[in-house]
Amino acid sequence: MTAVFSHGRLRLYLLKLLDDGPKHGYELIRLLEERFLGLYAPSAGTIYPRLQRLEADGLVTHTAVGGRKVYEITEAGRAELRQRAGELTALESDIAASVEDLSALAGEIQNEVRGSVRDLKRELREAARQTRRPRWAPPGSGPTPAPAPGPSPVPPVGPSPAPGPTRAPGSTPLDEFDQRLATFAVEVGALVRARRLSDSQLRTAIRLLDGALDGLRRLLR
Repeated sequence: MTAVFSHGRLRLYLLKLLDDGPKHGYELIRLLEERFLGLYAPSAGTIYPRLQRLEADGLVTHTAVGGRKVYEITEAGRAELRQRAGELTALESDIAASVEDLSALAGEIQNEVRGSVRDLKRELREAARQTRRPRWAPPGSGPTPAPAPGPSPVPPVGPSPAPGPTRAPGSTPLDEFDQRLATFAVEVGALVRARRLSDSQLRTAIRLLDGALDGLRRLLR
């Protein structure tokens, strides 16, 4: 759960959302996710126990509609909202700041991912060019000059000579890919740890990495 909802503040915000009208649990989850621009969404295990506690305290009631519990704020719940109006104003301000921080973090990670994907594409294109080179011509060589007049040379007996090196000795495109991937993991890990992220921010970072992986899967199909 994001830090802005510590110390019972999620309870207060649920009352605020229910003050706008009756809602079932997943509607409340969706509204919270929208409030955080999709960068945070509480789990059902976070929301439903708090709704049950609010109901036990007489601040909300529920009715069963279509197999779902629809929660509605009571007069006691509205009285608590009025009593805690100052806390609610501060909470809204903290939520806005948290969304700004999460958006900035998401932008940083997306920039890192885009840069790494561009580097990977460049490496893949280079590997493809190396693969398409004639095996008998080293990189950068020009057209083979025409032979001087005379008898045709006798082809040598035995295996063909090995192709000239196209990269540093011992280095292959796969080696370079592994090295770049390891560097990417180290840099992103350092970026995330330097910010001392909350659990919700870490989950956002994980979703962004999952999105980058999906993009690579589509690229390499």
